[in-house]
Amino acid sequence: MAMDNPIPSQYPTTNGESHPIALVYLTSLFFMWGFITCLNDILIPHLKSLFALNYTQAMLIQFCFFGAYFLISLPAGNLVKRLGYKKGIIVGLLVAGCGCLLFIPAARMLEYGFFLAALFILASGITVLQVAANPYVTALGPAHTASSRLNMTQAFNSLGTTVAPFFGALLILSATHGMPEQAAISQQEQASAVELPYLILTAMLLALALVFYFLRLPAMEQHQEASTVTPGESTTAIWSCRHLLFGAGAIFLYVGAEVSIGSLLVNYLGEPQIAGLPEAQAARYVSYYWGGAMVGRFVGAAIMQRVSAGRVLAFNGGMAMLFLLLTVFTSGQVAMVAILLIGLCNSIMFPTIFSLALHRLGPLTSQGSSVLCLAIVGGALLPLLQGMAADSFGLQHAFLLPIIYYLYIAWYGIRSISFMEQGSVD
Repeated sequence: MAMDNPIPSQYPTTNGESHPIALVYLTSLFFMWGFITCLNDILIPHLKSLFALNYTQAMLIQFCFFGAYFLISLPAGNLVKRLGYKKGIIVGLLVAGCGCLLFIPAARMLEYGFFLAALFILASGITVLQVAANPYVTALGPAHTASSRLNMTQAFNSLGTTVAPFFGALLILSATHGMPEQAAISQQEQASAVELPYLILTAMLLALALVFYFLRLPAMEQHQEASTVTPGESTTAIWSCRHLLFGAGAIFLYVGAEVSIGSLLVNYLGEPQIAGLPEAQAARYVSYYWGGAMVGRFVGAAIMQRVSAGRVLAFNGGMAMLFLLLTVFTSGQVAMVAILLIGLCNSIMFPTIFSLALHRLGPLTSQGSSVLCLAIVGGALLPLLQGMAADSFGLQHAFLLPIIYYLYIAWYGIRSISFMEQGSVD
């Protein structure tokens, strides 16, 4: 998954001045972490084959990657607060670069645990980047256009998730899979396929760190959100906001569903009853899944100018359930197209759930945002559960599990319709 990011409720400002050059460089960061996150969908089938893993073991890749978001987000916030946004970005790039570089010794040592450690370090760096870059983007211009700037940078994040599968298919899977002489390829040769792509990523991340070191970025002034609630009261009050807590559940399930499906697409499209595609060819179809999410954001944004966000969310959740039923109980091209179309349904879910959950929180908005961010840990836990289901019941029938998640999301959309019409926070 490419991680979506909420609009911060408290962020720095540059007194309304625009800084287009700085925004261009910051936008490159959004592309990079979208690209790296989606590359996991290619890494999973490759390492699964390399180490003869079952699906549960293979899903430890997402567990370690998204687990870093849960464990590192709060320390990253403290780090950025202490160092400042620019230095925080540089630290994030350097840590992520170190994580990518560790793929080389991991490949040469043929240790799956080493790969998982490298992924955790890589994800830790990306977490620091997200904590620093998102509020920076909001500050590079007038406050009333902050949402527009974040949406624009998110479009480049989606572009990264769309092109990453092509990159991975070309440099990782094509090097060792689907070749007539595949049986003659040693385990060490298969492992070495990850070295070049992650070495390229290392060089790009370190080059960006160098650019940001010399880049003259505008100074930021931190503006604290006005609040009439004391810290002790806000900590207690936030847990009484049921709509927020239901929203956190929806975020947990959405991220888990999106990551679970994307992670298993290559293996699923390789199933004989579905498409029987070689891994390198199946990987290219993963781009349609993530590309659908990118296109759907533009379509959904236009639709929500006329239709309430809750109705659109409920509709998309219902369609995702329908496509999952088709992919489980049919075969061939119908099942293949159905699962790829789920990406289109996912498109508007994260930002829509996030905005609905924070509705009318007022001075509790910052605390509410933190609760929702912690719920992203669904991307670590639910793919692991999906892997267990695939090992127990078969890969195709394991896709019954996300139906439950999307049912909850559709219910939350329906509930939000009435909640938006009420006059008080529940």
